[in-house]
Amino acid sequence: MIELAGLIVGLVIGCFLPWHVPSQYSLYVATGLLAALDSALGGMNARIKKSFNLSIFLSGFFGNAVIAVFLAWLGDKLGLPLYLAAVVVFGTRMFQNFAEIRRELLTSRQKKARIEQDINHGQGSENELP
Repeated sequence: MIELAGLIVGLVIGCFLPWHVPSQYSLYVATGLLAALDSALGGMNARIKKSFNLSIFLSGFFGNAVIAVFLAWLGDKLGLPLYLAAVVVFGTRMFQNFAEIRRELLTSRQKKARIEQDINHGQGSENELP
């Protein structure tokens, strides 16, 4: 629930504050935001699976952002689009995290429905002998 509140507050602030990113920094900001979104989805995935650890989340959040921005900066200096490596990796991980979140939510609802159905029909646990 707190994640949703933070998202809403962030969107409202972002919509009403007049600011822009200078064009020379847009690539760095974009790769940093992509890294942050990847970490946020990874954190949501870990929380749903009840394995969330704040220190792992924060180190991944800032570490991924620094690496992504560094790749963009290095590629800019070398004249190579190295930022694409970050885009591919973080984009792939975002889709994987989303798929895991979706799977976890759908299977947990199906399990709850089966348990309720078993209880309503008077069946015991699966470990009982017939």
